[in-house]
Amino acid sequence: MISTPRALALIGFATFATAHFAVAAVDQPVPRADANSQQAHEDLVAKAKRGGIDLYFVGDSITRRWGTSDASYAAMLANWRANFFGWNAADFGWGADRIEHILWRLEHGELDGVNPKVIVILAGTNNVGTEPADDATISDITAGMKALLAVCRTKAPAAKIILTAIFPRNDNPAVIPTIRRLNENFSHFADGKTVRFLDLSDSLADKDGTLFPGMMGDKLHPTVKGYQVWADGMKPILTEFLGPPAKTDHAPPPTDDPSARVK
Repeated sequence: MISTPRALALIGFATFATAHFAVAAVDQPVPRADANSQQAHEDLVAKAKRGGIDLYFVGDSITRRWGTSDASYAAMLANWRANFFGWNAADFGWGADRIEHILWRLEHGELDGVNPKVIVILAGTNNVGTEPADDATISDITAGMKALLAVCRTKAPAAKIILTAIFPRNDNPAVIPTIRRLNENFSHFADGKTVRFLDLSDSLADKDGTLFPGMMGDKLHPTVKGYQVWADGMKPILTEFLGPPAKTDHAPPPTDDPSARVK
């Protein structure tokens, strides 16, 4: 458990948020209430302060598992390094985050002073969940993504943004139409210059949304093969924005899941 004044404030705010903002709009920042997420946030704020980051990834567990030092995801980290070494890439994903949680993290220090050249966003699948959404929910999630883009622009006005479409998920194929509607909405936030929209759905799944073999180990989270599809989709854009990878890299080291540390 964290005991710093900042952490105690987070705990108090999180308790208040849980009690009063359970049905908050997606475009309103909400902190995670559990101590593990609070510690992870503190770790990511410290990581941001180390600087040296040109390529900044933010999202939920799909993003986090690619660039974490957790031993269980060592193959993903090896793939991350193989694809992004020399671009000074840093991972700011956290598992189970909804868009409103990511908004809160960015509003509370995880992007302050970083000044990356490129921000990669992949978020929203946890807002979708496993049930089809109605029009109001789709509108709410779309507004949340708009707010997430806005906070990125405010905190890092010089950064280019790669907005990644929500990946197909097959834990309940009935959500595929919801994901497609959201991705269509998200695509309208791209201007082709400062914001690029990257939809990899056709490389991950067939026309019905059924994932190709080997892409997602649990029908939701990518395998190394799935992550490579994401990397291959980004590389032309990253090369345009950043130039070819350098032979050295000065991004801060990856963080881990605090709950997995040896006590």
